[in-house]
Amino acid sequence: MMYHENLLTAPRSKCSATPPFPTCILLILKQNISATVEDELELKAPPLDVTPSADGQRIFVLTPGEIHIYSIPEGKVIERISVDKEFDRIVSLPMGDALTISSSRKKTVQIVSIENIYKIDVSGLPFKGPRDAPVTIAVFDDYQ
Repeated sequence: MMYHENLLTAPRSKCSATPPFPTCILLILKQNISATVEDELELKAPPLDVTPSADGQRIFVLTPGEIHIYSIPEGKVIERISVDKEFDRIVSLPMGDALTISSSRKKTVQIVSIENIYKIDVSGLPFKGPRDAPVTIAVFDDYQ
């Protein structure tokens, strides 16, 4: 099949798809795409929904009664959070580690905040107060 050069280079404003003959022809190029499975997560329950974290480092997988937090850099589930078994959808929010989970049956939505908890080995170090007290560390890296 031959195409007239003017038809291939015609500006969009001059293209018309009015039958019976178009005045412009669009060419579609096929692109080869390759897909590789990088990892597979085996679960004890069927996944209901999946969403990535805002930073792209984690994947949140909702199953009946649990949210599985999969770390992409570590290649494993790093935490599980118990939720009501009625929740059937999960969406990550762009403001960081926050999720919305919803139940179509109960007609409810919950916002779940995810915070990192780091274990710091303090064995043998001096301390004041209860040994198992929760600690919050605030870093002021711009303090002068």
